[in-house]
Amino acid sequence: MGVKFKDIVSPDEIRFEDLDGKIVALDAANVIYQFLSSIRQLDGTPLKDQNGRVTSHFSGILYRTSALVEKGIKPVYVFDGQSSALKKETQQKRKEIKEESERKWKEALEEGRLDDARKFAVRSSRMSPEIVEGSKKLIKLMGIPYIQAKGEGEAQASYMVARGDAWCVASQDYDCMLFGAPRMVKNLTISGSQTPPELIELEKVLGNLDITREQLVDMAIMVGTDFNQGIKGIGAKKGLKLIKEHGDIYHILNELDIELDVDPTILRNMFLNHEVDSDYELKWQKADQEQITDFLCGKHDFSENRVLSALDKLKKLQTTQSSLEQWF
Repeated sequence: MGVKFKDIVSPDEIRFEDLDGKIVALDAANVIYQFLSSIRQLDGTPLKDQNGRVTSHFSGILYRTSALVEKGIKPVYVFDGQSSALKKETQQKRKEIKEESERKWKEALEEGRLDDARKFAVRSSRMSPEIVEGSKKLIKLMGIPYIQAKGEGEAQASYMVARGDAWCVASQDYDCMLFGAPRMVKNLTISGSQTPPELIELEKVLGNLDITREQLVDMAIMVGTDFNQGIKGIGAKKGLKLIKEHGDIYHILNELDIELDVDPTILRNMFLNHEVDSDYELKWQKADQEQITDFLCGKHDFSENRVLSALDKLKKLQTTQSSLEQWF
């Protein structure tokens, strides 16, 4: 879901060519959820093998990742670790929305309303432990590295960019800025030329708004994050106005005589001091063609010709196995 900053952040449209030779940290949960939501049949049914197992995520990981590699991008996936207890309420709300959407999807199907059915089907997408583990297996077989975060994947990915081990985070959520990512790119894993990539640079955003990162985090706390409900009636523009007038979240709460559902200091630390793993290795390897075809074609009914075509694009990585310093 992420913090709602669309009204105050203006991304810069870029080309895929601008990312040629760049290491991109992909927020795995964000990306895989996109695949589960968008890669569906006309009636909203996800792609499945003959045993009824969902394969939309495998399709997205294989074909979209190989397309990125073909464009010269070096991807690394970052998976979520242990969720904070503060996120339980958000997760429960998401669960309820998905369950309601699934009910409406089935209802629309029965009534023959295919457009409505697909709309509700997209909102019903879920990411199970089996989907996560299957995704990791395929990514590893493809020779693409993945990192298991201690906490939020976006925080780990943002840390990797700030550290210089990746150029940007690829995500649809603005949370990456709160976690300190110097650069994030939207629309990177969305299929179709109608949605070009968009670059958001943290320093540029802070400069345009004339605020600090701490103040940006304070605005997010007022608007609402995955870890708190926010303040009713305050959106991004009003939050910015209050920050300019009062300086920080503490003065604003005092001025408005409001108490948040969570201590603002705890919320600040979720973004400013999130636990990350500094001991990781980024290594791209040759894709295991035999195991991938056995996994996708033998077990999940993929077309061997299409799989081999995608794997052919991954060969670009095989000739670029050198030190990270080359990419900066």
